[in-house]
Amino acid sequence: MTSLRKYFLSGATLLLVLSGCKSKEEKKEVKDESPKQPNIVFIYMDDLGYGDLSSYGATELSTPNIDALAEGGVQFTNGYATSATCTPSRYAILTGRYPWRNKDAKILPGTAPLIISTDQLTVPKVLKEKGYATGIVGKWHLGLGSGNVNWNERVSPGPNEVGFDYSYILAATQDRVPTVYIDNGNVDGLDPNDPIEVNYKKNFEGEPTGLDNPELTTMKWHHGHNNSIVNGIPRIGYMKGGEAAKWKDVDMADHFLEKAQAYVTDHKNEPFFLYYALQQPHVPRTPHPRFAGKSGMGPRGDVILEADWVVGEFMKTLETQGLLENTLIVFSSDNGPVVNDGYYDDSEEKLGKHTPAGVLRGGKYSLFEAGTRVPFITYWKGKIAPGKSDALVCQVDLLTSMAALAGSDKKGEDSENFLDTFLGKTDKGRTELVLEAGSRTALRKGDWAMIPPYKGSAVNTQVNIELGNDSEYQLYNVKEDLSQTKNVAKENPEKLQELIADYEAIRGTSDVEIKELELK
Repeated sequence: MTSLRKYFLSGATLLLVLSGCKSKEEKKEVKDESPKQPNIVFIYMDDLGYGDLSSYGATELSTPNIDALAEGGVQFTNGYATSATCTPSRYAILTGRYPWRNKDAKILPGTAPLIISTDQLTVPKVLKEKGYATGIVGKWHLGLGSGNVNWNERVSPGPNEVGFDYSYILAATQDRVPTVYIDNGNVDGLDPNDPIEVNYKKNFEGEPTGLDNPELTTMKWHHGHNNSIVNGIPRIGYMKGGEAAKWKDVDMADHFLEKAQAYVTDHKNEPFFLYYALQQPHVPRTPHPRFAGKSGMGPRGDVILEADWVVGEFMKTLETQGLLENTLIVFSSDNGPVVNDGYYDDSEEKLGKHTPAGVLRGGKYSLFEAGTRVPFITYWKGKIAPGKSDALVCQVDLLTSMAALAGSDKKGEDSENFLDTFLGKTDKGRTELVLEAGSRTALRKGDWAMIPPYKGSAVNTQVNIELGNDSEYQLYNVKEDLSQTKNVAKENPEKLQELIADYEAIRGTSDVEIKELELK
């Protein structure tokens, strides 16, 4: 009995040992599995200037949450949008293609058809092929439908047809109709008994406008922006109906934040791509009451503080969901700053010492540096070593770079792979870059910026911004003269000819119709 007991005990011990070894092997196998693909988030601001953040030199505004990304990641000092206006830059960041190649990539009305072809390569399509969930929350402004949209039915094609599994957007801009949110193609909260009608050419009978009924407005228009009134704010374009679906402007930041947070939470167990396109500080600037008056420089300063808070809250969600160490954040803006962009909102009067463009010349709509050189930050906790980089980088390169990160060899037409640059592993950047402002284009190469001759006003007086138009070639050494104070074309004829040749090799020599900037 004793020997049998010993036998069973030793057998049991052997089983325990073997099972223990097996469980260790199983654990080892799990541990050796390839790591989960990293999540990717683009946080995209609207009209945020190079000098609007304290991490980029602002002294009158404090943006601690965005600064934390800059301090914990790579802060690019030579980071560019492709364009000095919104729609073209948004086209480029998603397609990896220069917007001047698409004649429709210009500031669009809210009724414009989709300008991204449904068979075109896009960031979400590339990542979707690699197993990513893909979502957009926020501003779209790349057109919807095929023309003559019926807003009372599902609107298609749109974000969902160019690679996004999930889309929760505003169609165009906060100052344009329709002033409703669109949830995967359907107007959110629409009452079928109160159908929406939208027209950009004529008003609907009996509907008040900012032009005819200023007594009904709480925000006065400066130029354009005098059509249909929603929430006391006159807009661009005419709209009737859809009362239950209309957004509340002061709640927009909170509303989009909740959608972005929910997207992260819902997809935390799979790799995801989120294009989080904030509306700040685009007009109309409508800070939530929590932020109204906080900056001391009017609504524009207030909504920048609001946006900084939003970024902080979003980052907290990534942290609480345990995703920070496996998420690459790319933070940037679609173009440079503008102060008065159509409304009397005290932003000019209360600007004080703040310089939205920093030391740069120009702003939104401009071929000077402030039109396209914008805050550009990459952050990945534990993967990116903090630092500053003066590498020349552009949003058009994100498609090919994110494809490489996901293990894809797909490339955009004008998009180069600078993944190692975005991850802070090298300071190698682009050698040259064609920049655009309202169909006018210029070249950045090395330390130089070259602007070809263009007819038209030198300054747009409505927004008080220099546009970069001149009858002669302009050449600036932006390393020595970042503020572009001295045109050195005549002193550097060989360098000028070199840049002209490079520019024409990319852009071509055919004449492009240049229209005078018209703001509505």
